[in-house]
Amino acid sequence: MDKYLRVGTGTRPHGTAGEVKVYPTTDDIDRFRDLETCYAARPGEEPVLLTIRSVKRVKNLAVLGFEEITDMNGAEALRGKDLLILRSQGVPLKDNENYIGDLIGMRVVTDDGQELGELTEVMETAANAVFSVRDGEGREILIPSIHECILDVNLEENVMTVHLLPGLRELQG
Repeated sequence: MDKYLRVGTGTRPHGTAGEVKVYPTTDDIDRFRDLETCYAARPGEEPVLLTIRSVKRVKNLAVLGFEEITDMNGAEALRGKDLLILRSQGVPLKDNENYIGDLIGMRVVTDDGQELGELTEVMETAANAVFSVRDGEGREILIPSIHECILDVNLEENVMTVHLLPGLRELQG
């Protein structure tokens, strides 16, 4: 498992004082208020430590100000970069909970041994999360994150075992 957890992605500057609009990838947008630092990086880059100076909320985005970034050009440099925290800074998980980042890329198989594909996205809905699984041909199946469907999540083997409720596969073609 990775040393970092992604909590957001920089989208664009906000104003001229170096603030950045951030699309949150955490389930609690107010989580940023509890952080003093985070890291910024693109995949494959070495993360750079940033000190959070201010946090605002604008609709469904967080607006973050950083001590190290004081102008629009500096803020622009965060566009498209992931904002990360150390795994040790993550919110403690309850039983049968996992960080979304640990689930993405998992192999998904059914309880009767059929390979479904790879978990590519987790979508939050009002009722529950929904897992998007893509097979090798790009077809998608959506699986609700409910106890009747998600039977086992094995992080060590990177495999999720699911039970497809009757009609679920047919519903999605």
